[in-house]
Amino acid sequence: MANSDLTYRQLLDKIKTNLAPSLAEDWPELPAVSSEGIYLYTEDGRQIMDFTSGIGVTNLGHNHPKVLNAAIEQMKKFSHSAVGITVHEPLLRLTEILPTVMPDGMDMFFFGNSGSEAVEGAIKMARYVTGRPGIIAFTGSFHGRTYGAVSVTSVKSKYRNHYEPLVPGIYFADYANPFRCPTGNSPQDAVDWALDSVEKIFNHYIPADQVAAMLIEPIQGEGGYIVPPSGFLEGLRRLCDEHGILLIFDEVQSGFGRTGEMFAAQTLGVNPDIMSVAKGIANGFPLSAVASSRDLMSRWSAGSHGTTFGGNPVACAAAIAVQKVFAEEMILENARQMGEIFMSGLKEIQKKHDFIGDVRGKGLMVAMEIVKPDKDKTPDGDKAFAILNHALERDLLGYMAGRTGNVIRFIPPLIVNQSEIEKSLDILEVSTEKV
Repeated sequence: MANSDLTYRQLLDKIKTNLAPSLAEDWPELPAVSSEGIYLYTEDGRQIMDFTSGIGVTNLGHNHPKVLNAAIEQMKKFSHSAVGITVHEPLLRLTEILPTVMPDGMDMFFFGNSGSEAVEGAIKMARYVTGRPGIIAFTGSFHGRTYGAVSVTSVKSKYRNHYEPLVPGIYFADYANPFRCPTGNSPQDAVDWALDSVEKIFNHYIPADQVAAMLIEPIQGEGGYIVPPSGFLEGLRRLCDEHGILLIFDEVQSGFGRTGEMFAAQTLGVNPDIMSVAKGIANGFPLSAVASSRDLMSRWSAGSHGTTFGGNPVACAAAIAVQKVFAEEMILENARQMGEIFMSGLKEIQKKHDFIGDVRGKGLMVAMEIVKPDKDKTPDGDKAFAILNHALERDLLGYMAGRTGNVIRFIPPLIVNQSEIEKSLDILEVSTEKV
């Protein structure tokens, strides 16, 4: 086998010649060789607190033994079965378990492999069952990188650059962001501004009766961990009901315990018609789902959508184990408690630095927005990046978010304990002082 005698360090040196820049050139490119719980272990002997959870995937921590054992036992039986050619037990059991933890009415599923697939499936389903062409998404959104998913993504123009023309029939409304509302500083100002932008779309671009769905992250992820004020999602729900529009929640990042409830829909008290879920569903094994009511999804006829790998038996077995862990180990309660401690600590750090413009989040979906100390709240991505690098030097891994990378997001595993949270706050205190 060619180059089979290369060491790991030699292979690392070849990453930029062997992988596409769109995959290889990121930050921080840690040479991780193993992981356990909240920690990554690197080739050079470091133990790093992973407050990214693989970007919201390993919500139960790396290599949770119950999830890992479930996957291993399934692999001993078989590792692939195309749904429809065969039907395997883990898939069927998962369809019985998920409705017990999802928002009311989510009781039928189409399984895929990734968040982008789940978003694309939701859009296809909405257009198919309504017979309408229009999709309203929201500025600052991130829904994925495949063609349909990037067509409804607007967090950064570079994600869309050179790919035009994208999927037609997509319209963007404003997201209710109280920190950056141009009409006022109150939560209600942000709600009114955002809902008015939806009405503007109806009035100027596409009539409401031609809109199939509104697609929204109930808490924006890559857009900056923006938690909408009370009244925004409720207003969208009201508009959808009034005009026969389907409300789609993209809970790829906010789902499976991240916000302190199983889903942000439950945290924020608004139910969608369709959900896209992935990431934490199987704690690291590739699985996603479009979820809806049996009445609605039954109208998505046989053959109108399909998959080869979706609903993989190993991933489904892992997903079943994930739900058992949630039920047995008080994961949601821990997420809420640790989230409160973490948020409180970050707000104490904020008091010492005028460049920390905002601290926000729900559960263990938490962020700091870094700005220049001016009246315009000018984003300061350079300073945010410096803080991230200082923290990583002290073995704490966070990640950037927001259009300019000026939001530092923290996505720790939901099993994180108080001493680990306090250690991370000590690191961040030093790191913010450094800049």
